[in-house]
Amino acid sequence: MENLSFALDCSGGDFAPLEIVKGGVQATRELRCKVYLVGDEKEIKTVLETLGEFGNPRIEIVHAPEKVGMNESPAVVLKRKQSSLYVAGKLVRDGIAQGLVSAGNTGAVLAAGKFIVGTEEEVERPAIGVALPNPRGRTVLIDVGANVDSKPKHLVQFAVIGHTYAQEILGIKNPRIGLLSIGEEEGKGNELVKETYPLMKQTKLNFRGNAEGRDIYAGTFDVIVCDGFVGNVILKASESLGLAVIQLIKEEIDRSFLARMGAFLLLPALNRFKKKADFTEYGGTPLLGAKKPVIITHGKANAKAIKNAVRVAGEFLMQDFNGKLVENLKTLIPHEVRV
Repeated sequence: MENLSFALDCSGGDFAPLEIVKGGVQATRELRCKVYLVGDEKEIKTVLETLGEFGNPRIEIVHAPEKVGMNESPAVVLKRKQSSLYVAGKLVRDGIAQGLVSAGNTGAVLAAGKFIVGTEEEVERPAIGVALPNPRGRTVLIDVGANVDSKPKHLVQFAVIGHTYAQEILGIKNPRIGLLSIGEEEGKGNELVKETYPLMKQTKLNFRGNAEGRDIYAGTFDVIVCDGFVGNVILKASESLGLAVIQLIKEEIDRSFLARMGAFLLLPALNRFKKKADFTEYGGTPLLGAKKPVIITHGKANAKAIKNAVRVAGEFLMQDFNGKLVENLKTLIPHEVRV
């Protein structure tokens, strides 16, 4: 990634700017890329001096004195043109940086991706895809929050976007596509699902029919398509469930000496499981369909997550994801379905 550069929003996230700057430093050291640290120049400089990294030739500070709060309207980013998120998006739009990473306000990052970085011409609506673990590997759930109201033709595009993500980034050949519904049979579901199903059948995708909620973590499908409202509810519920399970396991282990001994013996397996479920390993979720990589990281992202988000952005560029996506949108969806 030596010839690539990335803009990091240093004012977004619970641990900004410290963890964002540390993640940027790690990216320059491990990935050999350049990073633009966008935010309050004085704060960023202080962190770099503390880390002994002030003067790192792969780091450039871009001053942006304003911030977009976590609870502010996404539209704020388009008005507050001296905010770190707006300035970072503009660096990508103008070709100075090749990708954007932010742990800030998700809605604001989406707005920056859609309206500042911009969307590929063939993409009607960009979507957020998240790769969830299953016993065989990963299942892409798309969309998980970029679009809360979608039309059938949008879901068809999400399917192609998810197909491209699974095939080009996750290495899944000819991914199996499912449409999330409340039953396997054709004709089940709400009006959106029932209208989308026949359109999916007309595509050249490997469409396998309706998927149910139980299929998301079972590995039955490689890509599961839904509208952003449903996808976001699933994602938030899954995150909450994961934390609850971990807490319940800890409580049970603490109940007895034998349980603690058993946990000690299971420690290697538990660590492997934790690594599979650890969001810091995967960096963040991409806004698929933006003209350049836009990676939305968890609000609690640490330096490791930021570094891996930069890595993910680089992978999208090196795999020419957008070029392949545009080609797939043209070839996998018949003209009569696209209009």
